Amino acid sequence: MKANEQTLQQIDRFIGKLTQKFPADNEQVPMTDIHVRVSQESGDLMAFDDDDQEITRCVVEEWIDNKDDNFYQSVALVMRQELCHQKNLVENLGIIKPYNFVLEDDDRESIAELYVVDDDTVIIGGDLMEGLEDDLNDFFKRLFE
Repeated sequence: MKANEQTLQQIDRFIGKLTQKFPADNEQVPMTDIHVRVSQESGDLMAFDDDDQEITRCVVEEWIDNKDDNFYQSVALVMRQELCHQKNLVENLGIIKPYNFVLEDDDRESIAELYVVDDDTVIIGGDLMEGLEDDLNDFFKRLFE
């Protein structure tokens, strides 16, 4: 699923609203995750804090009743792209670092880490431990040879 221009604008506005709630010049809020929930049925794009309090929401019309099997993977790619596009805002929220953006489904199950912000480190995308098991198996194989 490739996002159209309207979808990208809606996501950008969503990120803009989110950053307005935590301006960099205010006292920093202790929060570890910004939970981004997407509904494949309603097209809702919502952000919640650690206490499950809604921060902001919008409806992405392109996502309403989307039956794509790879819906959440596609949403993760688009969200990462737009978070990177607005990195100056995203990395300077009035939130104590580190914090991350986590994509969740309707059932509040974590789908993917979208963006991790720390003082010296920014991690964008995918599974942070991807391939770790293979690397460990290779290490032990070479160790025992």
